[in-house]
Amino acid sequence: MATNEQSHDPRACDGALVKAFGFLGKRWNGILLATLMNGPMGFSDLRRAVGGISDSVLSERLGELGKAGLVARTVGDGPPISVEYSLTPAGEALLPSLRALTEWASNNL
Repeated sequence: MATNEQSHDPRACDGALVKAFGFLGKRWNGILLATLMNGPMGFSDLRRAVGGISDSVLSERLGELGKAGLVARTVGDGPPISVEYSLTPAGEALLPSLRALTEWASNNL
């Protein structure tokens, strides 16, 4: 009996997982999300917390994370005007996985 279903190689990596690691594995993205696990932070606070990242790369990565719906950017009334970054509900949904990866890394790397 013929079906219209595509065959799937059980040894092939799941496409969603490939996409997730492609995005989260991009330098700094996972680190920024993990840093924001502890609560909202300003740009300068993030720069200090994530040593070695330049202002331009930090700005670019925060934009990518915002576009992906994982990080929210909130501009506070001034003066002085403040900008704060926080995890969105979609970003918070990653917390159990990030915590599990942190524990695994502590125990195995």
